[in-house]
Amino acid sequence: MMFKVEGHKLRSYLFAFGVACSAAVGFLPAAPASAQTPQARGLPDFADLVEQVGPAVVGIRTVEKVTSSGGSGEMDEEMQEFFRRFFGQPLPGNPRPGPRPNRPQQPQEEERPRGVGSGFILSADGYVMTNAHVIEDASEILVTLTDKREFKAKLIGADKRSDVAVVKIEATSLPVVKVGDISKLRVGEWVMAIGSPFGLENTVTAGIVSAKQRDTGDLVPLIQTDVAINPGNSGGPLINLRGEVVGINSQIYSRSGGYMGISFSIPIDEAIRVSDQLRATGRVSRGLIGVTIGSVSKDVAESIGLGKARGALVSSVVPGSAADKAGVREGDIITKYGDKAIETPSDLSRSVASTKPGAKNTLTVFRNGSTRELSVTVAEGDAEAKPAGKRQPEREEPQAKPSAAGKALGLAVSDLTEAQKKELKMRGGVRIEAASDAAARAGLREGDVILAVGNIEVSSVKEFESAVAKADKGKPLSVLFRRGEWAQYALIRPAR
Repeated sequence: MMFKVEGHKLRSYLFAFGVACSAAVGFLPAAPASAQTPQARGLPDFADLVEQVGPAVVGIRTVEKVTSSGGSGEMDEEMQEFFRRFFGQPLPGNPRPGPRPNRPQQPQEEERPRGVGSGFILSADGYVMTNAHVIEDASEILVTLTDKREFKAKLIGADKRSDVAVVKIEATSLPVVKVGDISKLRVGEWVMAIGSPFGLENTVTAGIVSAKQRDTGDLVPLIQTDVAINPGNSGGPLINLRGEVVGINSQIYSRSGGYMGISFSIPIDEAIRVSDQLRATGRVSRGLIGVTIGSVSKDVAESIGLGKARGALVSSVVPGSAADKAGVREGDIITKYGDKAIETPSDLSRSVASTKPGAKNTLTVFRNGSTRELSVTVAEGDAEAKPAGKRQPEREEPQAKPSAAGKALGLAVSDLTEAQKKELKMRGGVRIEAASDAAARAGLREGDVILAVGNIEVSSVKEFESAVAKADKGKPLSVLFRRGEWAQYALIRPAR
């Protein structure tokens, strides 16, 4: 089969072919260095890192003691009876069954493998760091070195909130890891993991840092990478190209139970802070001020004059807690803790937790359209009482008082009785007796207690009506209300 090509096109094809051939044999000048792609610099070689750090990485096996009922003999007798009735003969290899002996069944304790994980050596005298979930509920912890020596380890301490644990083996002159500076870790930087995925010891995987300070709801923001991490890798080190440990491999994001391209590591600076406390006292002491907090939406922030969505909204305050003594109130938005700006509720939780109990600090709160500073003495986490469940106060013939202002919002409200105020430990507020139209669309319902309208606190129906009358009718109206134990905001958008 032949193809017809016009003359000028043929010349173009030949010229292009000639250029390609010239480039291939080196007749054309090379592209300037600035035009070379990043790949021309080559990929990192991890072999030296493995030789450097690998000996300080350990495998961890755990054993769990379980108690059995010792009923195996009973099962044999039941099987013998089954064979005798249906086959006319005893269970093969057993004599013909006779009367069952009446002997008590003694509980028996046996050890069963519980799981595998990884860890790394912190000190030459045998302190090893791993994840708390790796050694949880273990009756025996076995640590295996790269030279195949195996030791029984003693648990020094474990902290579930940070998922960090420290164990100790009786050995000396051990190879140790070098701890890196987490502040120098950059997104896009190459990192390597060593561990025992699925029990496969000393497995090396590599990837890049996908994100720092990833907020997953844990006590500390995590390092996100695309390094392959699977069950058994937990507790192993995340290593940078300088051979320094920058994190502990701890979690994966998965819908299948296996690696799907996203893994998380605990920053090494936080892990070292925890391990130092565990080695010193066997436990971790954290600060607590005694508040329940939530986030602030963009719409609410704009409606109350906060500006952008930031801070931690105080939903409840534990009676007698550090926050209560400092004067923190439901509905306050904490925007700073000391000199640290609070952008999200997690920022406050982590900042308070890292404060030494007994230390004093300043809370900057946004309340009723203005900011104020409160001095708080941080208490210890375990010393704080938890919020007690509050039952609904008895009703005392509430008198709903709908008015023109309330009707426009779809609300009928009543004053709180003295008994209700005492039961709810509230100075004021009005109770919603009926919610419809705009109020219902905003999520308000009967039984909610309105604490403030806009930035105006209300303690009676009269004050409520006055605050509603002053509000800008062309904008959504923010309402701070309490439902059960929690205070929150709602935005009422009246129909025009």
